[in-house]
Amino acid sequence: MPDELHMNPEEFRDLGRKLLDYIADYRERVGNLPVLSRVGPGEVAAKLPKEPPACGDSLEGILEDIDEIVMPGITHWQSPGFFGYYPSNSSLPAVLAELLCAGLGVQGMSWVTSPACTELEVRVLDWLAKIIGLPASFRSDSTGGGGVIHGTASEAVLAVMVAARERAKAAEGAGGELTAYCSSQAHSSLAKAAAICGLGAENLRQVEVGRELAIDPGALEAVIEADRAAGRTPFFICATVGTTSSCAIDPVAELGRISRSCGAWLHVDAAYAGSACVCPEFRSMIDGVELADSFNCNPHKWLLTTFDCSTLWVSDRDSFTRALSVTPEYLRSSQGDSGAVIDYRDWQIPLGRRFRSLKLWFVLRWYGIEGLQAFIREQVRLAELFEGLVGRHEGFELAAPRHLGLVCFRFRGSDAENRRLLEEINSGGEIFLTHTVLPMGDAERYVLRFATGSIATREEHVARAWEIIESLAPAAPPGASS
Repeated sequence: MPDELHMNPEEFRDLGRKLLDYIADYRERVGNLPVLSRVGPGEVAAKLPKEPPACGDSLEGILEDIDEIVMPGITHWQSPGFFGYYPSNSSLPAVLAELLCAGLGVQGMSWVTSPACTELEVRVLDWLAKIIGLPASFRSDSTGGGGVIHGTASEAVLAVMVAARERAKAAEGAGGELTAYCSSQAHSSLAKAAAICGLGAENLRQVEVGRELAIDPGALEAVIEADRAAGRTPFFICATVGTTSSCAIDPVAELGRISRSCGAWLHVDAAYAGSACVCPEFRSMIDGVELADSFNCNPHKWLLTTFDCSTLWVSDRDSFTRALSVTPEYLRSSQGDSGAVIDYRDWQIPLGRRFRSLKLWFVLRWYGIEGLQAFIREQVRLAELFEGLVGRHEGFELAAPRHLGLVCFRFRGSDAENRRLLEEINSGGEIFLTHTVLPMGDAERYVLRFATGSIATREEHVARAWEIIESLAPAAPPGASS
C-alpha cells in the first residue's frame, strides 16, 4: 500500500481534534434531536452505494455521510428524553478511555499479550466488588474467586451455565437430564444459553412468580422436587435482581438455600440493578449473595461506562476456567503454564478480548465512589418523582412496585388505548418509552415502562415527559381499566 494512503501521526492529531469536536457538538445538541429514529426499513441502506469505494475519501466526506445517512438512523440513547430501555450510558470520560483503548490496539487474550491489560482488570474488578458490597469470596485475593469483564450479561450467563453443566457432569452420582431454573420474568438470555448449552427449552424451568413479580421460592422447590423424583438433576438456578420488564427482585438468600440443598449452581443476574449497590442503602436486594456461585452486573447500563462492559465474578475460578479452558500449543506460555498469572481467555467464550478494564478504570478514577453514588441516587429520585406524578393522576395506575429507576404504569383503559398512547408518545420525538406485558389481577396487561438513568436526564426532563404523556392520554372515566 502506498505510504500516502496511511494516516500519519500529524494528520491523526488534526483529524482527531475535528472528530472530538464533532462528538462534543453532538452531545451538546442531542437533547434537541428526535430520540427515536424516524427512518423506515431499508431507508438507510438505500442511501448507501451498492458497490464499495474504489478510492479513499477524506474525513470531511465521511462526516458528511454520517450527518446525511447515519444520523437519521440513530436512536439517541444519550438523550435526556430517553426513558425506554434500561440506560446504556456513555460518559465522556469513558469515551476518552475507549479512544485510548482503540489507539493502543491491545488484544488481551493472555497475560503475556499485554500484562497491564490483565492485571488492571484483576484490580479494577476487585475494587468494584468491594464498592458494590460483594463478599470477599468473589475477589482475586480470596482462596478461589475472581472477576472478569465480558461483553454482555448474555455472554456471562452462557459462560457460567457451561461451567455449571460441567461441574454437574463431574459430580459423583449425577444422572438423568440436567435441568435449569429461573423466574418466568427472567431475561431471554437464559433460554438462549440453555439452547446453546444443548439443554433445550424443555429443560429450562421458568417458575411462576408472586405478587411482587419475583420468583416464588415455594413453587421453585416444588418444581425441583418433581424433577428429582423423575430422575432429573437440577444443576443451575438463576436469581434475577432487577428483571427487564418490571425490575422485580428475586430473593437471593432463599434461592441460595435451595441451590445448596440440591447442589445446583446459583447465578445472580443483576445486569441492571447491581450497579445501584454502589449505594449501601440498596444492597439489601442482594442479601444472601454469599451463597451464590457467580454474580453479574453491567457497568455499561447504569455505571457511566461505555458499552460493552459486563462484569462477572465467580467464587470458584477453578471450576469456572476448567470448563472454558482450551490451550493449544501456540497459546502456551511459561507464565500461564506455571499458574502464576491469569489468562483471561479461559474466563470467556471467545478467545480474543479488548482492553475493556481501561474504560472502567477511567470511570472509577474520574467519578470516584462518591460521584457514582450521587449519580445513582439522583436517578432513583427522578423515578420516585415520576412515580408520584402517576400515582396522583386518577386516569393512570401503577402496574408494578417501583424498584430503583423503573416505573411501570398504564392508562386506566384498554390495552389498545395504551398501545395507541405509546405510539403517540414516541412519534412526537421528544421522549421515548417502551412497553411490556405484566400480570395484573387475573389478566395480563399492556404496560408502559419509564426508565430513568440517562446521564443527561434532569428533573425538568422528567416533568416535561409527564406533561407530554398526560396531554396525549385519551379521556376516560376513572377506574375504566378493562
